[in-house]
Amino acid sequence: MLRQALHRFGQKLVRRRKLEQPVAETASASKLSTLDLVALGVNYTLGAGVYFLAGEVASNQAGPAIVICFLVASLSCALAGLCYAEFSTRVPYSGSAYLYTYVTMGELWAFITGWNFIISYVAGTASVALAWTLAFDYLIGNQLFQAHGSVLLHVPQILLEYTDFFAMGLVLLLTGILALRDWQSILVTKLVTLVSFLVLSFFIISGFIKGDLHNWKLTEEDYVKAGLNGTSSLGPLGYGGFVPFGFPGILRGAATCFYAFIGFNNIVTRVEEAQNPERSIPMGIVISLLISSLIYFGVSAALTLMVPYYQIHPGIPLPEAFLHIDWKLASYVVATGGLFTVFTTILNNIFSTHQMISVMAKDGLLFHVLARTHTSKDIPVMAIVVSGIMAAIMILLFELIDLVDFMLVGILLTHSLVATCVLILRYQPERKNGGNEAQVQEENGGNEAQVREENGGNEAQVREENGGNEAQVQEENGPEAEKLTLQGLFFPGSRTPTPLSGQVVYVCSSVLALLLTLLCLVLAHWPGLLSGDPGPITVVVLLLVLITGITGVIWRQPQSSTRLPFKVPALPLLPLLSIFVNVCLMMQLATGTWLRFGVCILSGFALYFGYGIQHSHLEKST
Repeated sequence: MLRQALHRFGQKLVRRRKLEQPVAETASASKLSTLDLVALGVNYTLGAGVYFLAGEVASNQAGPAIVICFLVASLSCALAGLCYAEFSTRVPYSGSAYLYTYVTMGELWAFITGWNFIISYVAGTASVALAWTLAFDYLIGNQLFQAHGSVLLHVPQILLEYTDFFAMGLVLLLTGILALRDWQSILVTKLVTLVSFLVLSFFIISGFIKGDLHNWKLTEEDYVKAGLNGTSSLGPLGYGGFVPFGFPGILRGAATCFYAFIGFNNIVTRVEEAQNPERSIPMGIVISLLISSLIYFGVSAALTLMVPYYQIHPGIPLPEAFLHIDWKLASYVVATGGLFTVFTTILNNIFSTHQMISVMAKDGLLFHVLARTHTSKDIPVMAIVVSGIMAAIMILLFELIDLVDFMLVGILLTHSLVATCVLILRYQPERKNGGNEAQVQEENGGNEAQVREENGGNEAQVREENGGNEAQVQEENGPEAEKLTLQGLFFPGSRTPTPLSGQVVYVCSSVLALLLTLLCLVLAHWPGLLSGDPGPITVVVLLLVLITGITGVIWRQPQSSTRLPFKVPALPLLPLLSIFVNVCLMMQLATGTWLRFGVCILSGFALYFGYGIQHSHLEKST
């Protein structure tokens, strides 16, 4: 009895969502072109990261090597973007990574992904609102700070009492506006994106004209001439040169720079509005990431050429850079451009958050009241209000840099889950009854709740008749079932995926994710590694051997031959590289960030096991 109860409980955790065909109204309402999606992607990414965090990274973490930090962050996003692009062609429905994990890995992973998305974008809303107050206060002559006291230059200390309440009021105001009128103006998005592009292009050109290459070669003599003796009001000066804070500074800076690219994955939430989603979504993701990467590289290079890194203002670096070269009018132009860009970023973050809350509430994983909409305008008022209140509370509880790190953990974890899903799904067996591969996997891949709904009979007999549970079939049909052998791991007998090969990849992918996490932990936190200590070197070599062997097992399994407009190349290497880079960046974050994130995840588990698992629409369908 206990064994059966545990088995049923485990089946609930891995039950998968069955996708339904989109209705005709959705298809006819499609109107977003590839250019529209590129504009959305660039608008989502060119926000607070480029206008505000560039100064924090350059002055305190990486110096001129911030350009390398942005390259590393863009590599991580490019790998994740490829995975999102393939998923958008396999599962052409709105829902982002939450839906993808729901149809491939099961309900528990889907909840974790969705909950990560919510808390990450709530933190993003709070951080961008705080950043917006910096630009606004700059335009009004630092009146907010003067009202409270002297201006502190370090970003974690600059967010004083008045600015916290000002940012909170801004979020609540925009929440009320969204609750009354939905924010979906593609024309406004295009205009704001164009303004931001022009402002940043002006900054890049100005920086290359007025910049000094010597600022990338600073030495101790330059510090002495500037009246500095190893430290400044901004913190330690580092070792000088192009990489003043060494390789650890580049890694820490890359983790922070990743924040600048957050948002490109929101393109996949507009799948059902796209004219040709199988083609335009992948192109929109890739092109918007390329444009954003080039702009970030140019801005960071121009900034560090115009101003010595130890004199860069962490809070509002771009306007202050123009003041450094006595271009006062240009500083106000850049500050105004940042003000409008970040304003739309706040709206986009709140919009994305309430979309996810509403979707999860409709699926029964969150309280159903959150899915209620305004009768005349179909606006999820409760979801919008809750997302706004959560962001306002975070503004009062956390500082800007803490919110940035908090958002980074959730988004990097979500990108890793998407890469794992792509790796698993590519090796799953195809079914002859047609339809989307994810749907087929859901219909035939062992979802106990769906099988009981469709056949309504004895659970063991249903699994035997439909082939849903491989273990049951093997037990009852004996010789007809596949058997796992050592030879079969490296030399499978079929050229097409089978249920057994799919399970092999599922298990191997999970083990690889664990091994890659252990490898990143050793590389980041074992100090004896660089000193030649044989202990950590032996551990690293052992982990690399295991990772190589298991990767070889996955590589030998047959892949799905389903024709798609876009597929991630070089499987299984690129998804595994994406997971490795993401985990490496996560390891650079502070312990306090992980503690705060852990508390939020535990609260999510309490919500899921206390409410979601019992009220899931899959539970009701049984």
